[in-house]
Amino acid sequence: MSGFDVNAARAQRLEAHGAAWSFQLDGDTFELPTEIGHRTARALRELDDSDVDGLLGLLLGEAQFKKFLEHDITMQDIAAILEAYGKETGLGLGED
Repeated sequence: MSGFDVNAARAQRLEAHGAAWSFQLDGDTFELPTEIGHRTARALRELDDSDVDGLLGLLLGEAQFKKFLEHDITMQDIAAILEAYGKETGLGLGED
């Protein structure tokens, strides 16, 4: 009897959803991971619930986050991005 193959399951998820989920903002494209590693998840848990910059910084990475901050973006824009991201990837970030 063979056990559950984590690598095969991961490969299926990545094939179905790709390695990154993207969104556009004022002509720039940003990518968020469709899979969150254990270390990143741990860092996310350690953030205060209201630390939007910390959340986006972890998900976008340093270079993308710096570029993201150059845009005039509202909290409603961020909420819409996170809602779409959660719906499309199954990662419910920013939800109670």
